[in-house]
Amino acid sequence: MPQRLFITLCLILIGSFSFAQESSYQVAVLKYRGGGDWYANPTALPNLVRFCNSNLKTNISEETETVDAGDPSIFNYPFVHMTGHGNVVFSNDDANNLRNYMIGGGFLHIDDNYGMDKFIRTEIKKVFPNNDLEELPYSHAIFHQKYDFDKGLPKIHEHDKKRPQAFGIIYEGRLVCLYTYESDLGDGWEDTEVHGDSSDKRTEALKMGANIIQFAFNAAH
Repeated sequence: MPQRLFITLCLILIGSFSFAQESSYQVAVLKYRGGGDWYANPTALPNLVRFCNSNLKTNISEETETVDAGDPSIFNYPFVHMTGHGNVVFSNDDANNLRNYMIGGGFLHIDDNYGMDKFIRTEIKKVFPNNDLEELPYSHAIFHQKYDFDKGLPKIHEHDKKRPQAFGIIYEGRLVCLYTYESDLGDGWEDTEVHGDSSDKRTEALKMGANIIQFAFNAAH
């Protein structure tokens, strides 16, 4: 196990993921290759952090970071968010780094911003060649954290008139990667003026995002 990851996991066990903690920690956006716009929705993650700090009483730093898929510093972040509209390419080093991160306690949330699906399904196989993306049932705990979503993911933006779906990579019984499809949660997290979503839609998106954060942090214990 990489030393950085071992140290991070020790901090987790001590209680760095506790909602009542005093020390702050950070979350990050994943930077990847292939030409896709990994930098889409720049206000999304900071807004989600503020919502979580207000409503879950977390103490996440509002200074969100960017981390490259192959950078060992990814182990500093308990939660990493990935989004975009287009092509995604993971090198072998990227795939190995992401795999080690997730099996070591980290959580990756991939949110299709429309157009990513056919690429991410191929690339995630490089990371977990022996694990398929499985659709999560509505009864899954991620839909029943602080907020209940009895019908699964909320539909924030309409694209192809498909139902929103949540898929996951489950490794040794633990959900390590969540892939949200046809929902567009990240758009709902953005500043109101960016997409003009209603207050209700934005609140739905932020509540589901808070559930994801809460689940990811609790699962790391």
